[in-house]
Amino acid sequence: MGRLGLWLSIILVVAAVGAGLWAYWNFDLRWRPKTITKHQAEITKILEASGYVSPRLPGPKLYMISFRSCPDCIRFKTEEWPGLHAAGVDTRLIEIARRDVNGIAKSKPAERSTVAELWINRSWTLSQQWDDTPIDAWTAPGIPPADGDIARTAVVEAGRNMIDQLKPLLADNGIALRYPTLIWWDKEGRMRGCACEKRETYRFVRAELGARKK
Repeated sequence: MGRLGLWLSIILVVAAVGAGLWAYWNFDLRWRPKTITKHQAEITKILEASGYVSPRLPGPKLYMISFRSCPDCIRFKTEEWPGLHAAGVDTRLIEIARRDVNGIAKSKPAERSTVAELWINRSWTLSQQWDDTPIDAWTAPGIPPADGDIARTAVVEAGRNMIDQLKPLLADNGIALRYPTLIWWDKEGRMRGCACEKRETYRFVRAELGARKK
């Protein structure tokens, strides 16, 4: 083999290895959850103190940070909750009403009222009713308004403050808080988390929590 042929062979091998590494990263590694090794106690305390609602199932705990109109959150609930619930996973849903940004409202009055009610009375049934109703059709029936109520407005703000507290703690663990952000403990007791916006992340969550896709 001449020198040219040798160099061509080396280039082809390097290209093949590079393509393989890229494929591994693109189709697997980039979607894997992170192990939370920093601020574990503080993150746990914040999650447990939040106004989460859950079906109170006996299995592993899975915290999900969401807002009602988040498309990726809706998809995760629709596609993954049935299998997780069948496996006994206690899905602990934390709904928040986002702050306004540059004068643009990111939540509606009915949303703020419902978030306050969920945090105060922790009703899984109410969260299911909300999820089962088209977003624009939800009027928060029978729920006291949060706007104009100092106590309930403070509850809504507590959810926003929770996000502010969690962002830097999760960032220290390589997790950018997005919606939904999921946090759980695997079978080895490791604290795990991901910004699970894409379907590609779902298989890892299922595997670590012992669930199957329904």
